[in-house]
Amino acid sequence: MKRQVKVTQLPNFFPEPVVLVSVKSGEQENFLAIAWLGIVCSDPPMVSISVRPSRFSHQLIKDSGEFVINIPSKTLLDETDRAGTISGADNDKFELLKLRKENSVAVSAPTISECLVSMECKVKQTLSLGSHDCFIAEIVAARAEQRIISNDRIDFFKLKPLVLIGSEYWDLGEKIEEYGFSKKK
Repeated sequence: MKRQVKVTQLPNFFPEPVVLVSVKSGEQENFLAIAWLGIVCSDPPMVSISVRPSRFSHQLIKDSGEFVINIPSKTLLDETDRAGTISGADNDKFELLKLRKENSVAVSAPTISECLVSMECKVKQTLSLGSHDCFIAEIVAARAEQRIISNDRIDFFKLKPLVLIGSEYWDLGEKIEEYGFSKKK
């Protein structure tokens, strides 16, 4: 029998990928750690990220209309966690966390070199939803380190991305099956 739970618990119940979103507006650059994001369209490829308006990077995204989603691996756990606990308004996170930035291909926001996957995004729509604003953006360029590509696809077991469940960091477990397997039976 199902029991009623608080709906406010649900967003923190499901595994969410943890990413570092880099931004630039004018001369100001920053990045923030977020776990509220997702694919919203496949053609054109689009994602959404949700950011509190009180976050320093929120205004940079609004002003520039672009950002880069950088996917950190398990090896960047310390830097990723720290990025989520300090403000870019008071700190140069790149310098403090010793992460290198490199030029992106299609946007002015920098890519974080140590992240093995980056998706360059241009904002198409902003929705003010309450505690967070949702930026819906088109992925205009994507790059991945060659060593994590298998059969022309990103191998997420080689990437070793982080996920957040509640307040706990996790990595990926074992592969269970591939999409569409039930039709092959």
